[in-house]
Amino acid sequence: MSRGRKLGALGAAVATVLLAGGCAAGTHPGAAAMVGGTEISIGDVDKTAQAVTTALGQTYSTTAALSDMVSNVLVEKIQQQKSITVTPAETAVAAKAVVGGDQQTYEKFQADSVARDFLNQVGTAAIVTAKLGGGTVEDLQNQAKLQQGGVALREASKGVDVTIAPRFGQWTDGRIDTAISGSLSVLSPQTAAEKKASQQPQQQQQPQQGQG
Repeated sequence: MSRGRKLGALGAAVATVLLAGGCAAGTHPGAAAMVGGTEISIGDVDKTAQAVTTALGQTYSTTAALSDMVSNVLVEKIQQQKSITVTPAETAVAAKAVVGGDQQTYEKFQADSVARDFLNQVGTAAIVTAKLGGGTVEDLQNQAKLQQGGVALREASKGVDVTIAPRFGQWTDGRIDTAISGSLSVLSPQTAAEKKASQQPQQQQQPQQGQG
């Protein structure tokens, strides 16, 4: 499995078992999501997607970033509810596991504050899941413990409202379903600017090719 796919599956045991208990009225302007009263801004999603893409050396989409960010916030709220303690040392172990033990990739995440914070949040979420299943940091690969933790997460998250901005899709069964939204063609300002910039060289080359 590539680092990108591994990160895309980041906290898969967490994300796939989280079910929103209800839907809020909607997101505020500039918000990508609202999770139990906590806002995730479009700007933060763009920055995270860009930082993780740089650290991985391959594309990590804004939708993937938002999905993981929503899961991270959900697990953080459950961690607070259950008073689960996660030490910095445990987070570091989990963060390295998330990138497949690749030290070079791990160091790239550590070199950028946005990428580092995101990876730490995902690592913490994985540990919280394991502990809810009666495990420890040593059980990050223990499917039985993670499944037990997943059941506890699902139950605890039933009362947490999750709303995703329509252009991203809809939060369904612990993930973002992009097929539900009809507004996916609306890009964030940063993404739109990047797309425009990438298209300009092609547009400039076309007239030159026609002059042969």
